[in-house]
Amino acid sequence: MKLLIIRHGDPDYENDTLTEKGEREAKLLADRIAGLDVREYYCSPLGRAKKTASYTLERAGRKAVICDWLREFDTVLVKDVETGKKRLAWDQLPAMWTNVREFYDKDEWLNVPMMKSEGMADAAAHVTGSLDKVLSEHGYMRSGNYYLAKKPNSDTLVFFCHFGVSCVLLAHLLGVSPMVLWHGVIALPTSVTTLCTEERREGIAYFRMSGFGDISHLYAGGEGPAFSGRFCEMYSNSDERHD
Repeated sequence: MKLLIIRHGDPDYENDTLTEKGEREAKLLADRIAGLDVREYYCSPLGRAKKTASYTLERAGRKAVICDWLREFDTVLVKDVETGKKRLAWDQLPAMWTNVREFYDKDEWLNVPMMKSEGMADAAAHVTGSLDKVLSEHGYMRSGNYYLAKKPNSDTLVFFCHFGVSCVLLAHLLGVSPMVLWHGVIALPTSVTTLCTEERREGIAYFRMSGFGDISHLYAGGEGPAFSGRFCEMYSNSDERHD
């Protein structure tokens, strides 16, 4: 089985849709995805993800299953230990989170007081449990840290979603802490992350990532990448995103 996890195009967050650039990106993405043999499409209920998916779905003559659990992972805010203000879990300052050993552990990150007090475990479990339910429906049942290939197949599933939630999905599939992914990688708008099952022993499968954040479709269409999701390369770059 192959999973394609796709971030929405360059966002207009205020109106929960795409910028003009985002629409160009989504059309180039459709050039890449619409012709694939896809078993099922899944999509976040938020406007920017649905708009991104619409170009692919229209061209492929398909519909997507709208899943609330694919919405951006932004409903649980945690307290900034320096300022006391609420911040997104995936928007913590490096000087803070990198000093906490538990944040690097796939299980212990949930036991850090700032996470535990906000009910983060329930929010993460809702996302990962919902993913596992979908995978089970398609033949792969979670067992510990791998999957039982009950009905092994070469189907392709496509998920249109967001950066924050995609890191929760990847952390679950790969067995790592989402804190490391949230702050150590960036999937740019309309990027495609690909995972494939490997069944080296009959009936036992593990998802292996063969590509992360691929935007080759943008370069092929002469469209440069968007900056959305990144912070300033140097603090003096005042025209780039600051905290």
